[in-house]
Amino acid sequence: MERQLPKNVRQIGNVSDSPKIYVEDYVDTFFTQLCEKCEKAGGGPIGAFLVGDMQKSDEEEYIYIYGAIQMHELKMSGNEYVIDEATWKHAYEDCKQYFEDGEMLGWFVAHQGVPLTPNEATVKLHKKSFPKKNTVFVMKDPVEKDETYYVHKLNDLMEIGGHYTYYEKNPCMQNYMISARKKNGVFPSETVEDRAAKDFRNMVRTRNGRQKKAGSMMYALSACLVLVLIVMGVSMVNNFDKMKSVQTTLDNLSAGAPETVETSGTVTAVTPEEEDGTGDTSDASAEEGSVQEDQNAEVQPDEQEEPEEDSSSDTTAEASDSASQSSGENGSNGVYVVEKGDTLAIISRKMYGDITHVDAICRMNGIEDGDLIYVGQKLLLP
Repeated sequence: MERQLPKNVRQIGNVSDSPKIYVEDYVDTFFTQLCEKCEKAGGGPIGAFLVGDMQKSDEEEYIYIYGAIQMHELKMSGNEYVIDEATWKHAYEDCKQYFEDGEMLGWFVAHQGVPLTPNEATVKLHKKSFPKKNTVFVMKDPVEKDETYYVHKLNDLMEIGGHYTYYEKNPCMQNYMISARKKNGVFPSETVEDRAAKDFRNMVRTRNGRQKKAGSMMYALSACLVLVLIVMGVSMVNNFDKMKSVQTTLDNLSAGAPETVETSGTVTAVTPEEEDGTGDTSDASAEEGSVQEDQNAEVQPDEQEEPEEDSSSDTTAEASDSASQSSGENGSNGVYVVEKGDTLAIISRKMYGDITHVDAICRMNGIEDGDLIYVGQKLLLP
């Protein structure tokens, strides 16, 4: 029955040579176990028979190795390998028990410190034991794990550059490895897993690893987000405390500030009682002095009486003193203290007799809103 080419394969080396060699993964694992046993035993040779079948198509020849049976004993005679009759007998029995339809089509040797090139005696032994074309001989170093495949063709062992390792269900080799685990140094607790189950477990482990990695990333991102929220919360609390402190300061300043009176900005006429009497008194004194001079001019020199200094002079002096005192109370020193009912227009009229100095007073005192002054405020007069 013609075998289909395996789909799940792994290429090892250059596979351009002919025939194409396919080695099942359980067999390759068994080779590794034999190398470990050889290394523990001191490096002496350990051999195995290869079990499989050969296929041929119109274009290519194929060799499938899906089983390996450990040699009961691989002896040495000088530099030559010796396979005795007892070893062959045990091999035929195991092949019939575990690989009923299999054919022994080559052999495997693990030998420490031996070149991976068959000598003349090894080639002769292979031709005698496996005379059929395309039979296989495998040499492997148990320490370095290097291996070389040879094929019997053109009446010689020809090296093959590479081969394929393929994966499929292989209950025959699985059962043989379980029965031989003690012989090969495998602990009883160890079992040989089915390849499909093993691949499935590997896939599950990989998926779980990715999920754990994703979960770790999500946990890290969540922790960062919580940290950012905490920092923002602390900043907001600090800012709130600062704003509350500023508000308290403003409230205290507002409580201690003098009363502010907002005016309408209109010009209010000054009543005679509010008007400063300095100018009128001066005018009245001047007029009185002028009339007195005229009267004195009409009196003849011989009839002229002594001027009454106590009447006119005293009145003028009292007016002058009154004006000076009124002026010195508010605004005489260049600083005007705002009184109740004052506006900038009223202050301008008080100090300068008209309202044209309102803008100058604002510029002098840095007042932007002319309607906003308060009682007790000191204004520099321009």
